[in-house]
Amino acid sequence: MSPVHVATRSVVTAVLAALVAVAGYFGDLPVAVLAGVLALVFALGWPALLDLPYPPGSSAVVALGGIGGVVAVHSAIEQPFLRFLPVVFAGAILLAFINEMLRRDGRPGLVESVSGTVAGTLVAISVAGWVATGRTPGGEGLVVTGALALAVAAAASVLRLPPWTRAIVTALAGAAAGTLGALALPSVDRVAGAVLGLAVGVLMASLSTLFHRVPALERRTPALAAVTLPVTVTGIVVYVAGRVLVG
Repeated sequence: MSPVHVATRSVVTAVLAALVAVAGYFGDLPVAVLAGVLALVFALGWPALLDLPYPPGSSAVVALGGIGGVVAVHSAIEQPFLRFLPVVFAGAILLAFINEMLRRDGRPGLVESVSGTVAGTLVAISVAGWVATGRTPGGEGLVVTGALALAVAAAASVLRLPPWTRAIVTALAGAAAGTLGALALPSVDRVAGAVLGLAVGVLMASLSTLFHRVPALERRTPALAAVTLPVTVTGIVVYVAGRVLVG
């Protein structure tokens, strides 16, 4: 099996972010469907990335938490659309403990397994932020702008530059893309687009630096989590930034 290189992972992340931008342009249902798929793909790779002792159970819990969060947000009748998200997360925590009770291998690494599964669920459930943003009045523009900024920042993160220079360029690329996205979408203020893009760019730069030297990411299964994690986490970042900047 050929290794998955850093540049390949960043390009895949950029493509996924671009798909979110396209889905955001067409409405909240495509965003919800894509968010559910991203949560599922992330769940498949997360246990391998953390080397959790019982991957099938951990993947199931993370997937149920992520997809459950998307369904809860998409089916909410009125704002706040995230009102049922804490309930879904609490249920996923309970499932994480049930997952450990069902193990028949002596339960080695019990603490690591529970904490790793819960952490993965928190990341997966963050993808529901894309759905909540898209359902907010005027939120379609924020989805497109945030996803576009992430796609450009992910592409910039593959540049062959010194680490700190690459991080700064990645953050500025996100800010520039956010500004351009706001200029193209009248529903998003230019300052809000620039700030949102900068936040997304800083997030992408941080995750790129974090994953740069992780040996496990040379394998394809852990790489599934690495390429989808920036997109899932950015969902909640875009929602929070949109509430603060736009209201």
